[in-house]
Amino acid sequence: MMRYFIIGPFLAVNNFELQFTNFHFFLLVLSTVLIAAAGYTINDYFDTKTDRLNKPERVVIDKVISRGFAIKTHTILNVFGLAIGVYLAFYIDLPGISIIFLLASGLLWFYSTTYKKEFLIGNFIVSLLTGVVPLMVILFELPLLNEEYGELMKAVNANFNYIFFWVAGFAFFAFITNFIREIIKDAEDFEGDSAYGMNTIPIVLGIKITKVILAVLISVFLSVLALILLRFVILTDSGFDYITSSYFMSLVFLPSFWILLKILNAKNSKDFHRASTWMKYIMLVGILYSIVVYIIMEYQLI
Repeated sequence: MMRYFIIGPFLAVNNFELQFTNFHFFLLVLSTVLIAAAGYTINDYFDTKTDRLNKPERVVIDKVISRGFAIKTHTILNVFGLAIGVYLAFYIDLPGISIIFLLASGLLWFYSTTYKKEFLIGNFIVSLLTGVVPLMVILFELPLLNEEYGELMKAVNANFNYIFFWVAGFAFFAFITNFIREIIKDAEDFEGDSAYGMNTIPIVLGIKITKVILAVLISVFLSVLALILLRFVILTDSGFDYITSSYFMSLVFLPSFWILLKILNAKNSKDFHRASTWMKYIMLVGILYSIVVYIIMEYQLI
């Protein structure tokens, strides 16, 4: 969506073209998916005991597959994901970017073994990695764009920063919504996490304080989102963007207030689970806004 509904259309407006080929973009997606899948696998491996308490019906390791098979799967997924990522970094002539793939793989391992048990650190790491995903698209596209159109952009005193900031907006949305959801999930898993010595926010500070923190985070999220939309999207030189304002008010802001009420009135893990599920809906709606942007640009609706 970042590539085909945001970056591509913005480039087309100025008669520019994507330089990162479709095949190499497919490899970037594949590498990201493989590393993420490896992270999920190793997380399930180390979470077997707590999952038996929190989500017994969803336990796979030791029931469907063996622990040894899980480790082998994790290793294979990581090796292929990292190899593809390193290749792509050399392809755009920026081998140093390989460190992103290595860091992602390493952080997911240490998240599963250590960080998720620590206060706030695990939540932040997973959310940060989620926010990095949209940025990876522009990160691999920009060097090739500058190589192809750099001289022209210098001649007209322009750059591709505006595209980067659009993608960064989606990255921020992915980060903050995932961060909120991670804390909601910790509240949902309070019983199992407490039994196995986790130091999550609900365990350290209590459920009541966690609710207050979530209320503050959701309020900050909505406030920052409103400011960004008003400053850079809705109030434009072309006029008022009724489509964007209606989209976010009905599909993000109102559901977010509903989630906030659900959290404040939550009494058990099922209530937090519902709030967590609805946060996934908010995350999906935010990413789907890229399609709205494409339609607005394609049909010049503003």
